[in-house]
Amino acid sequence: MVKINEKAPEFEAEAFHEGEIKKVKLSDYRGKWVVLVFYPADFTFICPTELGELAENYEKFKDMNVEILSISTDTVFVHKAWHDSSPTINKIKFPMVADPTGRICRDYGTYIEDEGISLRGTFIIDPEGVLKAYELHDNSIGRSSAELMRKIQAAQFVEEHPGEVCPVNWEPGKETLKPGLDLVGKI
Repeated sequence: MVKINEKAPEFEAEAFHEGEIKKVKLSDYRGKWVVLVFYPADFTFICPTELGELAENYEKFKDMNVEILSISTDTVFVHKAWHDSSPTINKIKFPMVADPTGRICRDYGTYIEDEGISLRGTFIIDPEGVLKAYELHDNSIGRSSAELMRKIQAAQFVEEHPGEVCPVNWEPGKETLKPGLDLVGKI
């Protein structure tokens, strides 16, 4: 199972990206923040709402030095068919990774063995390949791109400001905390 503040499991896989089938490796993205967005399957219901929102905010993520990789157990051919047939999915510019064997999903703890699909999982990986945050959802619960962006901003802030931490609902420009004995019992 993955662990916070340890190296994220490396992988190499095919992805549908920019109208082509490409090989991608997690290590290709060293130097960038990476968000892995695991989802159950193409041609479903909640998945296009989530991926569509990520596509609409993709440039904002890229401006934050973030790359998004979506991952399901579908093949690259299914990703292409979905991309070609859905106006929502057609907006996607980030790599859509294929994990038909479930290996990547298993490595990240999202694989549902008796269904052959993934849970909704979101993993934030820093530029050194270290896992900083993750969440898993029941497949009936959608995620928020705004909250994902906020978490990345907080992770980036604490990386750039050692000794400071981001409290609940922190957003850029808001106050942070400097943990110390002077705060004990005063928050």
